[in-house]
Amino acid sequence: MIARRTVGAADLVRLGVFGLRTRPTRVVLSALGIAIGIAAMIAVVGISSSSKAALDRVLDTLGTNVLTVTKAEGFREAPPLPTTALDSVLRQDHVEGAAAIGKVPEGRVYRNPFVPAAETKGIGVLATSGDLPGVLHGAVASGRWLDTRADAPPQVVLGAAAARALGLETVDADTRLWTGGRWVQVVGVLEPLALAPDLDNQAFVPRGLATELGYDGHPTSVSARVDDALVPDVRALLPAAIEPTTPDDVAVTRPSDALAAKNATDDSFTGLLVGIGGVALLVGGIGVANTMVITVLERRAEVGVRRALGARRRNIRDQFLVESLLLSFLGGIAGVVVGLGVTIAFALAQGWPVAVPLWAVAGGLGATVVIGGVSGLYPAARAARIPPTSALAAV
Repeated sequence: MIARRTVGAADLVRLGVFGLRTRPTRVVLSALGIAIGIAAMIAVVGISSSSKAALDRVLDTLGTNVLTVTKAEGFREAPPLPTTALDSVLRQDHVEGAAAIGKVPEGRVYRNPFVPAAETKGIGVLATSGDLPGVLHGAVASGRWLDTRADAPPQVVLGAAAARALGLETVDADTRLWTGGRWVQVVGVLEPLALAPDLDNQAFVPRGLATELGYDGHPTSVSARVDDALVPDVRALLPAAIEPTTPDDVAVTRPSDALAAKNATDDSFTGLLVGIGGVALLVGGIGVANTMVITVLERRAEVGVRRALGARRRNIRDQFLVESLLLSFLGGIAGVVVGLGVTIAFALAQGWPVAVPLWAVAGGLGATVVIGGVSGLYPAARAARIPPTSALAAV
């Protein structure tokens, strides 16, 4: 009688490794399918998380305590903000600072008087009151901010994009622009405004010069910096403070809400791309199953000999199941390494912090185990049903 030796877990792992080593090319190609799926999932989640970490860092720097007052948008055309809007905002408790801007419809700035009137480079002119960069957590890249006193001389400050378009990214005492039929000194250039990127392509002038250019005195918007803890309360009070009789004509928003909306949009795209990675992972699992089925067919003689020597069906089944798990796990490890590498390289190239959630790595490896187990069930069960006579048939 042939004694049946118990096959332990270590024996199964050794058998599985031996089975994979005998077919290295097929193993690499099958593991590659799993690796692509896992790498795609890790990279998508990691890049998205790094992007959100960079956005959170920006929000922490800028703060979320800035409110922007504009006329309300709706089915009917609301009247413009009153000329007293800035004063009304500054009178409110817990408002730490405010600044107003107003569109100058006929305002234009040129490098010299010989530039055709139509070549404005898309640069608008805004009447400005107050310390706008200070309120919007911005900074002056070159020169200084406007002198907004009533008796201040004519002067201009350029937004970052406007300065690039005009070739004036730095200024000195002789830097001038042609506007309103005369030369006006450019006193400063702003850094890009993260909370108000639409202002980067604008030229800012004091109200006195703006009035000469046709400004009617009604601000387009008022930006206010308020106490962090009282943002909702101040936001609710401002419409009535500006327009006591028709507060519905006034809208109050937070520029940081747009950044939060971008964050939510990124989340939706992340879900879509993770789904695509899941499809790639499924295709990789099918490749593993196909490889294991072919392996069983090629090794019928080996299985028959082992069965003839006393191996039980469950021993054969467990051997091929372990091979499938090892194959998928190797692909998973390679996918995690590649996904982390892509995430780190992309984040560093963008200047973002590297942020890869631990659950993504653990989930990726867990998915490989599940894929390996499911992919190996049928081939393992098929191998276990091979009778010992198969060895004789192969001779």
